[in-house]
Formats: sequence, C-alpha cells, structure tokens
Amino acid sequence: MSPAVALQYLLPHRLLSRLAYAAARWTWTPWKNLLIRTVVSRFDVDMSEFAEREPTAHPSFNAFFTRGLRPGARSDDPDPDALVMPCDGVISQLGPIESGRIFQAKGHGFSAAQLLGDEAAAAPFANGSFATVYLSPRDYHRVHMPFAGTLRETLHVPGRIFSVAPFAVQAIPGLFARNERLVCHFDTAFGPMAVVLVGAILVSGVETVWGGEEIPPYADRPRHRDWRGQDVRLDRFAEMGRFNYGSTVIVLVPPGVRMDEHWLPEQVVRLGQRLGMVGG
Repeated sequence: MSPAVALQYLLPHRLLSRLAYAAARWTWTPWKNLLIRTVVSRFDVDMSEFAEREPTAHPSFNAFFTRGLRPGARSDDPDPDALVMPCDGVISQLGPIESGRIFQAKGHGFSAAQLLGDEAAAAPFANGSFATVYLSPRDYHRVHMPFAGTLRETLHVPGRIFSVAPFAVQAIPGLFARNERLVCHFDTAFGPMAVVLVGAILVSGVETVWGGEEIPPYADRPRHRDWRGQDVRLDRFAEMGRFNYGSTVIVLVPPGVRMDEHWLPEQVVRLGQRLGMVGG
C-alpha cells in the first residue's frame, strides 16, 4: 500500500471536510483570492466558459467553485431518446451491471445494493448499465439531469469520505459504496433512474435544486426522504444539484437503455454529450 493510500485510512475525514467547508465560504478578500488563483493556475481553469469570467469577482471560494456556465457553453444532445452526460469530468468506468455488481477498477467492485443502500431499490437495475464520472477541481461542478424524470425519493447514506481521485479509486476496495453520498431516484419514460452524488475528502457539501443543502450535515444513519406527490419534475439537461467541491456522479439505468460503447476510462466528457440511448 502506498503512503498516499495509507493516509486515506488515517486522516480525520469529517474534521477536514468541516474545516474545508468554513474555509471555502470565508469572504476575506486576500484569503478567497489566494485559493481561487491557486486553483485557476494549478488546474488551468478555462474561465471563458463561465458566466463570470473574472475568477476573483466571486465573493468566496465556494461561489467560484460552483460558478455557472455562460449561455451556450454546453448544449443538449438533439436526439430526444438520448441519455446525456450529467456533468463535465472524466469517465471513471462505464458498462453493464453484471450479477448486480458495478466495476470500480481492476480487482475492485461493489454491488448496486451497496451503492444505493437498499436491496429492493437495486433490483430494477439488475442487468442494466452504469456510468461513473469523476469531476476534477478544474471542472464545472453542477450536475444536470441525464434524462427527464420525476423525483421519487432520496437516501442520504452515511460513510467515509475517502478521496475519489484516480489513485484512490484504483486502490481502495468498494470506495464509492463506502463514501458518504446522496442517492436520488427518478421515475422516467424508460423506468427508474438513479443518480448518485458521491462525497469525497474536502468535499464540503452536496446541494440539490429541490432540497437545498443536503450534505452537510453528515449522517450517522441513512436518511430517507419521500418526494412522491410533490411534483418535483426536471427536464433532461436541467440542473439538479451541485458539489461544493469536486467529486463523482454515478448514473444507473435499467435494461433497455444502452450506454454508448465508445466512451472509455479516463476520457474527458462534457455536460450534454450523448451517454447512451433509450431503447437502443
């Protein structure tokens, strides 16, 4: 085990994330400008894609990190039967859910039931497909709908907050099913769809457009919310939530939705690109 991986098991994850939460929202100009300029320089952030092109015009580091795109910077796939990419990032893995299991990396995987925190909720995705997309610090950090749907329920699953950077994904067994996460279940024209927002170390929060800030607070037991009857319907490509720091999105779909086979691990992707086809 490398020192970097060993450190993941030893670090006080939640304490560090709470500190990051406060640091990212501190509006003292020298502090927030230092953080913003460091990220822009280190990760070569292209500010021309965003509504506010001057990085330090944002009132806090978190406001910069969750910045909105300029109109027209991303476009929705024109085919109404397309399942679209929910965010900018890099493909971690994509493929079939085989024997109820999702592939993480060589030698590592986890069950859909573990990820979703519920055996019954995982059943419709048996023999379906999944896509895992990693958002790096340079990426746009809002998450959009892969397909039009009505929110049925959410489950906030407690857990660790390991890094989701590639080195950790390659080394930590079942990482995405161990980290704190928000599972969002939607009813769509093709059946159920799950979009899982996975937390990571120094990820100070997850927000949704329907519920506001969901994480923190961090959970000590699963927290279920039933949204049926509240008419939370979102169109494909509409914003559904955001990370208040970088992390990972996992999309699960049932049989009958075919993921595009040309997507490969470590391939850069953009919001709105075709991820798969319904009935394909």
